[in-house]
Amino acid sequence: MRKVSSLAFGIALALGLAACSEAPSENTEGNTSSVNQTQLSSGVQTENLDTSVRAQDNFFRYVNGQWLARTEIPSDRARWGSFDELRERAEEHVLEIVREAANGSGAAGSNQQKIGDLFRSYMDEERIEELGLSPLAEDFATIDALDSHAALATYWGEQQRYRAGTPIALSVGQDQMSSDQYVTSLSQSGLGLPDRDYYLSDDERNQILRRQYAEFIQELWNEAGWANAETAAETILAIETQIAAEHWSRIQNRDRVASYNKMSIEELTEAAPDFDWQAFIAAADLDIAEIVVRQPDYMAAFARMQNNIAVADWQTYLKFHALRSSASMLSSNFAAVSFDFYGRILQGLEEDRSRERRAVSAVESVLGFMVGEEYVARHFKPEAQERMAEMVDNILIAFGEAIDQLDWMTAETKTQAHEKLATFTTKIGYPEKWRNYDCVTIEADDLFGNMRRSADCEYDRMISRLGEPVDAYDWGMTPQTVNAYYRSTMNEIVFPAAILQPPFFDVNADDAVNYGAIGAVIGHEITHGFDDQGRRSDGDGNLRDWWSPVDEEQFRTRAQQVVDQFSAFNPIDDLYLQGALSLGENIADLGGLNVALRGYRNSLAGNEAPVIDGFTGEQRFFVGWGQIWRIKFRDEALRRQVVVGPHSPGKYRVLGPLSNMPEFYQAFDVEPGDEMYRGDDIRVKIW
Repeated sequence: MRKVSSLAFGIALALGLAACSEAPSENTEGNTSSVNQTQLSSGVQTENLDTSVRAQDNFFRYVNGQWLARTEIPSDRARWGSFDELRERAEEHVLEIVREAANGSGAAGSNQQKIGDLFRSYMDEERIEELGLSPLAEDFATIDALDSHAALATYWGEQQRYRAGTPIALSVGQDQMSSDQYVTSLSQSGLGLPDRDYYLSDDERNQILRRQYAEFIQELWNEAGWANAETAAETILAIETQIAAEHWSRIQNRDRVASYNKMSIEELTEAAPDFDWQAFIAAADLDIAEIVVRQPDYMAAFARMQNNIAVADWQTYLKFHALRSSASMLSSNFAAVSFDFYGRILQGLEEDRSRERRAVSAVESVLGFMVGEEYVARHFKPEAQERMAEMVDNILIAFGEAIDQLDWMTAETKTQAHEKLATFTTKIGYPEKWRNYDCVTIEADDLFGNMRRSADCEYDRMISRLGEPVDAYDWGMTPQTVNAYYRSTMNEIVFPAAILQPPFFDVNADDAVNYGAIGAVIGHEITHGFDDQGRRSDGDGNLRDWWSPVDEEQFRTRAQQVVDQFSAFNPIDDLYLQGALSLGENIADLGGLNVALRGYRNSLAGNEAPVIDGFTGEQRFFVGWGQIWRIKFRDEALRRQVVVGPHSPGKYRVLGPLSNMPEFYQAFDVEPGDEMYRGDDIRVKIW
């Protein structure tokens, strides 16, 4: 972990990072010696360009058109793009590590033993088929023994470790009002479909999906050998529809202030009577005096609802969810039924992933950081970490300059923004302290038990944080994860090792494409600290309103323009993007591109960028952004993405922000009448 320094621009000038290409410029006589990068490639993946499409009309297709034309989505994937390609590469590296462990004979309790035996337990199909439904026998017996609503409260508390059929969910994390301590939170839960809208929308497609969900429930019920499958499906769907009707929407849940409601347990009991909160919390192995309730009116509705639904109906619901949540770990008949619904119907998959690949996913879900330690040792180079650190410093400096040059923000609020920016922390590559897995016992012939013991371990790890100092070394992603994140309560940006590969990061390409790719990702994560929700916390990670009223109004006006722009995009059928749901990500994309471009210009130190492969430096910068968002979706997966978000599909992450940037217009001669053109009155710039 490193505190970001306020280094001078010159420290970041020596970067030689991956580059991508864009539409050729008419000027092919640039100064190729000015920044000493003549040995570096352009980073433009020219084989993907579709020059039959004008960059001014559809930049996404211009950059990626040939790739889109020749690429087939793998039969076991719902989507395929640059992120998925890198994830596939990382997974192959992990598979190599796991296979070696499984073929070895590590000492009991060693990393090799745990990784190898967990993999073997998943691959032991004969043992899994022999066990059938028996791993859940004890769970079913517990459910069958429930005889009152009071018993249900205790049961739901006990099930917080496993989250199978719990309409309410407990978690422990940093307190958003006091980020130097941990607090317990209470959230809505309990659905088998991805979102409440699947239950509440009356359009034809969702009506069909609900019928298919009911059929799935019946199939799974019948495979278990239980009677009255049709009645069971009606009961379960009716309960989940009641739950969904009281759920907050995903847009409501984005509001960090509205979803922060700290209460004493007595206050929670008063606000949501008819449920034994004390028994529920005690059964969850918690001894707490206060709790943050994320959706207070849902909790009040749930307390009434659970008391009005017969215990026998809850038992039906609970048995189904116990089976549904474990189906992939059971014999093939249960796994196949689960895949047919969650894979084929909801995502459009043609076939399930190979058992070996599913076994790798299971190992990563249980022992992710243990595997990550070996992944880093084999595949992460220290020079990548050093170059990333320099680039982060440069883009943070650029963000500070952008704050100074805002024409809509007052000096007072700019000072507050600078104070927050100065406290950002960066983590790159891998944790300084690796997670300990001594709490997990792994046995080669006990897949279900391995997964349960892992859940116990992680739950105990989570609740043991209460009363302890905040762990500043904690990571929310493993090093082999192809992603990045901003965490508001830490005010930190984190870049796992696996994302530091082409097309995001290429040590053999010139700076331009790298600034447009990983540089814009860095800028994206920084901007999350200042998006519509990130801006609500300060440099210490605490929710605090540091905005003047006039600046608040100016921000909201600009944010609404972003909402309106993205809500007009129609990716499939009659579904439009939910601009309010994806607002934070869209602001981060736009801000990230602006500050990364500023950082790239600073890196040139006044010199002219070379023209490589016929592209100017700024053209290559924008191509870099376009390349990282190449993606194809199956229709079912695209519809789900639109509904559940929060990210806009890749195409719109290219078209949306670039159409707001005058620098893009200048680089590609975008003029009125071009499809990428937006008038000055609706063009948005926030950061």
